Amino acid sequence: MTLSVAIQMDPIQSINIEADSTFVLALEAQARGHSLFHYLPQHLTYREGVVSAYAQPLQVRREPGNHFTLGEARQIDLAGMDVVLMRQDPPFDMAYITATHLLEHLQPKTLVVNDPVHVRNAPEKLLATHFPQLMPPTLISADRRQILEFRAEHRDIILKPLYGNGGAGVFHVREDDENLNSLLELFTQHSREPVMVQRYLPAVRQGDKRIILVDGQAAGAVNRVPAAGEARSNMHVGGRPEKSALTRREQEICEAIGPTLKERGLIFVGIDVIGDYLTEINVTSPTGIQEINRFDAVRLEARVWDAIERRL
Repeated sequence: MTLSVAIQMDPIQSINIEADSTFVLALEAQARGHSLFHYLPQHLTYREGVVSAYAQPLQVRREPGNHFTLGEARQIDLAGMDVVLMRQDPPFDMAYITATHLLEHLQPKTLVVNDPVHVRNAPEKLLATHFPQLMPPTLISADRRQILEFRAEHRDIILKPLYGNGGAGVFHVREDDENLNSLLELFTQHSREPVMVQRYLPAVRQGDKRIILVDGQAAGAVNRVPAAGEARSNMHVGGRPEKSALTRREQEICEAIGPTLKERGLIFVGIDVIGDYLTEINVTSPTGIQEINRFDAVRLEARVWDAIERRL
């Protein structure tokens, strides 16, 4: 099977080829003989029923400082592609949402991964709320009274923007912390969106586990341990990756959410688990493939492409 694959992503020039999941997905597609095209989200266009992009043929290689070649740019009709990978990083803002609406026009003729309708309907922190039995106590609200009551009940909390990413804007607010009102003022000054508040889980000191699911099946995991003095475990803010296997509880979480992911066309998903609790379901541009590959001597990108090709 030889496919034409367009990758909607951030500039390939700036990626870290030792960590970027999109890069290894492109490498695997190229190894299978698929033709690759690269375009930026801002070059996605709708005109008179046609969804196109100003795209460039792409070749990739694992050579630091020389990891890609881009051909001559031209406007391509994305309906002529077999697969479009929607892989730009959040934030999940109106530009992101608009892109999902435009890409929705391509289906079912062109397979968009992940399904843009369900990416739009399943932003990271909201899809998890459909599985409340798996989550820590959680509040989503812009009502200051509700937030203060939640803090009074649980005392030690995590406060984070509902549509943030990469650990940005995440605060650990202890019972005696006098900054909560100021933080809420800061959030409301910059956004009309509710915030997410969760009971702080001390188990985060042992790590925040990223689990990759491929077409609804658990494929591997990596534990991310926060640096000393840091409540966030994201690797770009100092979190340390560690080899990790799935616990029985984590298997139960994956089995509970897997059928929903598969049904919604969410082929490549990364979930976050702290202790026994599901905290996020990442469907926009999940990462973690390369870290798991190195620890477990596997090639998760091959599993992702196997799943894509089965769908076709």
